[in-house]
Amino acid sequence: MREALIVWGGWSGHEPEQCAGIYKDWLEQDGFKVYVEDTTEAFADPSIHDLSLIIPIFTMSKIEKEELSNLTAAIESGVGLAGHHGGMGDAFREAVDYQFMVGGQWVAHPGNIIDYRVDVTRPDDPIMAGVESFPYHSEQYYMHVDPSNEVLATTTFNGDHASWIDGVTMPVVWKRKHGKGRVFYSALGHVSSEFQVPQMATILRRGINWAAR
Repeated sequence: MREALIVWGGWSGHEPEQCAGIYKDWLEQDGFKVYVEDTTEAFADPSIHDLSLIIPIFTMSKIEKEELSNLTAAIESGVGLAGHHGGMGDAFREAVDYQFMVGGQWVAHPGNIIDYRVDVTRPDDPIMAGVESFPYHSEQYYMHVDPSNEVLATTTFNGDHASWIDGVTMPVVWKRKHGKGRVFYSALGHVSSEFQVPQMATILRRGINWAAR
């Protein structure tokens, strides 16, 4: 049986505990044995190298050097890494090795909660199969991103809230490799209720399964 670890904590506004519960239900339904922890100390455990998947849900916060080195080594060895929004894409802001692994880092969400559009750019990818571009109501993440990411969906900023980014197209969903490990990220999901959006949930659930070895 494949095993997955969910580690939640950090800023409470992203509802990490609620999101962890949703992930746990999905993974158990998909045949995983799931462990849930609420401290970054879990990343330092040598046993994480035997897992299929790790899901961090830890907005901002800090990660200790030994925790980070063990986590990155586990992914490089083949453990999958997957997650969403600030829980994965705005975690451990001082840890550049973590950002290198994820493939991006949040820097702004102009206008805060707004209406925008998610454009599917790789309809041929199995993660995106049958998902068409869709409207979305949440934070529109502006991120610094790795050009080696395989981008599956994007969004385009209209400049209403920051005129100098008018027309900028920004990755929303991507996958990548880090060593032997598969990494999947979606910028969608500011709060747990967004998991009820069918397109968001379909993409994320397929993505975490893709990342798991």
